[in-house]
Amino acid sequence: MAPTDETGQTPRNAPAHDTTPPAGPPPTDGGAGQCARMPRWLPRAMVLALALVAAFQLGTWAFHQLIGLLLNVLIAFFLALAVEPAVSRLAARGMRRGLATFLVFFGLLIVVAGFFTLLGSMLAGQIIKMIEGFPEYLDSVIHWINTTFHTELRRVDIQEGLLHSDWLRKYAQNSAAGVLDVSTQVLGGLFQLLTIALFSFYFAADGPRLRRALCSVLPPAKQAEVLRAWEIAVDKTGGYLYSRGLMALISGVAHYVLLQALGIPYAPVLAVWVGVVSQFIPTIGTYLAGALPMLIAFTVSPLYALWVLIFVVVYQQFENYMLQPKLTSKTVDIHPAVAFGSVIAGTALLGAIGALISIPAVATLQAFLGAYVKRYDVTDDPRVHGHRGRGEGPGPLARVQQLWTRAAHHRRGGSRDGSG
Repeated sequence: MAPTDETGQTPRNAPAHDTTPPAGPPPTDGGAGQCARMPRWLPRAMVLALALVAAFQLGTWAFHQLIGLLLNVLIAFFLALAVEPAVSRLAARGMRRGLATFLVFFGLLIVVAGFFTLLGSMLAGQIIKMIEGFPEYLDSVIHWINTTFHTELRRVDIQEGLLHSDWLRKYAQNSAAGVLDVSTQVLGGLFQLLTIALFSFYFAADGPRLRRALCSVLPPAKQAEVLRAWEIAVDKTGGYLYSRGLMALISGVAHYVLLQALGIPYAPVLAVWVGVVSQFIPTIGTYLAGALPMLIAFTVSPLYALWVLIFVVVYQQFENYMLQPKLTSKTVDIHPAVAFGSVIAGTALLGAIGALISIPAVATLQAFLGAYVKRYDVTDDPRVHGHRGRGEGPGPLARVQQLWTRAAHHRRGGSRDGSG
């Protein structure tokens, strides 16, 4: 029985039996904050992304700072591959590998030092000769100008004008200011050569140890592939140097014949200079090799210098398009077009260094990947040899005869229709 008040009526605000209480007030802002809370993985993802960006920037900076050292190590590695056959041959005869490497590098040093000593003495003698004969040459030029253009130039006036000119004073100031830069570049070049020599010596002397260290972290199957790739690299680098040496010999002999025929002094030394520099200094080697013989020939006669220039240009074209592709394809066993394209690609990527090591690198990669390419016997088809098969249709002469026969038939048919 429901409770009543004093008047005996049920209170209006009394809740009914078996009913749920009214809902509480709506949630405050705290509930909305819980729904919009940041996911737990998002801060870690942001930190990871920032760490990756920082690592990439640090790696890029370190790579640009060490690019010079990496290029030196790459050159040293290919130099060590080039001397590997000689070092291995001496080591096989019972000599310690370190001593064998030292003897090989010492022999190379003697050859290079002797070449530059002989070349330096020749240059010094020619420079002194040019300086001593410069007044006489200047008098002959002044006499030709006065005779041709009816002028009255004198050597004394020209010398006075040069000595008191602003151009000479500015040139002397700039030269004095650039002495420090030249000295810095020379010291940097010497340090770079020393770095390459040390790395190449260590690579050649510790070659077996380096191969064992590399193979120790690989399974047996991969070890065999690494050793085979190393052997291919040694063979291809040696073949490339052999082809370069052969082209240097041919170039030296050809230029020696020209210089001797023209009566240019120091013809043997100049021929050796042209052969070595043009083959073993990429990109600018050809210009350096041809400039010195032209300068020496100019001291004899300007016409001889012109003949030397023409011969250098013609021979360079013959070497680029005829001699070098054939020799490279035989010694390094790559197609001439591939060799030419690899030189261009190497120059674009690494400059002169890339041009020097591009051919042996491409030859090594091609020989290594060739073992994984399955080859089949080529079918005996005339089209393989560049000939059309007999059953492939009539030849040009047969087609002309057929056209002539059809034209004659149409003319006979037209005449019959007209007569009918």
